[in-house]
Amino acid sequence: MPQQNLFFQKPKSPFKLSRSKIELFVECPRCFYLDVKLGIRRPSWPAFTLNSAVDHLLKKEFDIHRAKNSTHPLLKNYGLEAVPFQHQELENWRNFRQGIQYHDPETNFLVYGAIDDIWISKKEELIVVDYKATSINGEVTLDGEWKEGYKRQLEIYQWLFRNNGFKVSDTAYFVYVNAKRDRKAFDGKLEFDVKLLPYKGSTSWIEPTLKEIKKILQSDKLPKPKTTCEYCQYRQKAGEIERY
Repeated sequence: MPQQNLFFQKPKSPFKLSRSKIELFVECPRCFYLDVKLGIRRPSWPAFTLNSAVDHLLKKEFDIHRAKNSTHPLLKNYGLEAVPFQHQELENWRNFRQGIQYHDPETNFLVYGAIDDIWISKKEELIVVDYKATSINGEVTLDGEWKEGYKRQLEIYQWLFRNNGFKVSDTAYFVYVNAKRDRKAFDGKLEFDVKLLPYKGSTSWIEPTLKEIKKILQSDKLPKPKTTCEYCQYRQKAGEIERY
């Protein structure tokens, strides 16, 4: 096992912990420990450049309405009385290296996450927004075990904004775009259905999870593999074969 311990390199300084690393812990504490404490990461996935393009264009589209302080037609269609939120820190909040940050004094974690967008309602509550892109037959929904991670993502953002002193709505929204598959031909373009999906978040799990994360990082014992983790299953099976 590598001797480096990334967690204790600067024990008195806040330890940066991203939203995605918290999600990794929820998925598999063993993979989290190997990554965050020992620097052994899971194999990386290729970048989803089409999704990134959709994300970029949606930001540009909502930024037009942000500059005008006007309601986007999508919000009007759903009867949502809100406008894109104007704030001098918006670009920092969107930057994946910085994001919206909060130093949790109990764990000494500097928790951060990069948002897609923030709207503000007539009640002057901030609304956390995330863009998602897919291409499926039928209507997009928030059903499915793998989409629980999407929900936790928004909940962490809600928690971060509240801890930065903002009044935040319990209801967040997914702007979900679904590329249509029923066209006769490609013709050099994709057409999308755009849907606004509300989600009422709960942040009660976050602080207990941060305490569990710190407890595991302070331990020298490698957590047990999670039975649902494909990466742990692969390492175990490969190790068994290599020992023969």
